[in-house]
Amino acid sequence: MNWETIPLGPIQTNCHLLYNDKKEAVVFDPGGDADVLYDKIHSLGLKPQAVLLTHAHFDHIGAVDAVRETYDVPVYVHHLEDDWLTNPEKNGSSLFLDGGAISASKADHLITEEGILSAGSFSFEVIETPGHSPGSVSYYCGPLQTVFSGDVLFAGAIGRTDLPGGDHAELLHVLHDKMLELPEDTHVACGHGPSTTISAEMDSNPFLNGF
Repeated sequence: MNWETIPLGPIQTNCHLLYNDKKEAVVFDPGGDADVLYDKIHSLGLKPQAVLLTHAHFDHIGAVDAVRETYDVPVYVHHLEDDWLTNPEKNGSSLFLDGGAISASKADHLITEEGILSAGSFSFEVIETPGHSPGSVSYYCGPLQTVFSGDVLFAGAIGRTDLPGGDHAELLHVLHDKMLELPEDTHVACGHGPSTTISAEMDSNPFLNGF
């Protein structure tokens, strides 16, 4: 397996493409610029099987319906943010974007608990990681030693918690009790900026120094 990252949408949110030797793929957080994403999928010869959302803020969902309709694939999101897809006020687009709101149709599958999630040919450990938003989840892929974390943990930073439903104390607990318990050599595929590792963030992330 391998993964590629493409920054997409109004604030260049990282969309990750995870694919196997058969070129089957899952799409994490298609934030916009559907044509750019299509070109990348085509250039790699991929066959998408699902869209997995780490959370439903507007910058992570802008191309959800385009991908779902083009490739006839299901969309997964945590149940606490099911109505965020359809509601520009809840997903933040009406607050932060001038000249237009972003919305998508409801998800095909709702994540209701932690555990193993099978999507197409892929299986992940779903980790509930609220704090940045109530329904934030991270997807851990053991064979690839990679966690697709959305906006929970960044290289040298953590997710903002000043948006509706954010909780700084909760996010810190999630980072300590769940993310930092992953193997230290785990790659972190972040929602923005460069990827990192759990080890690197344990050593140098100023927000985690108190742990």
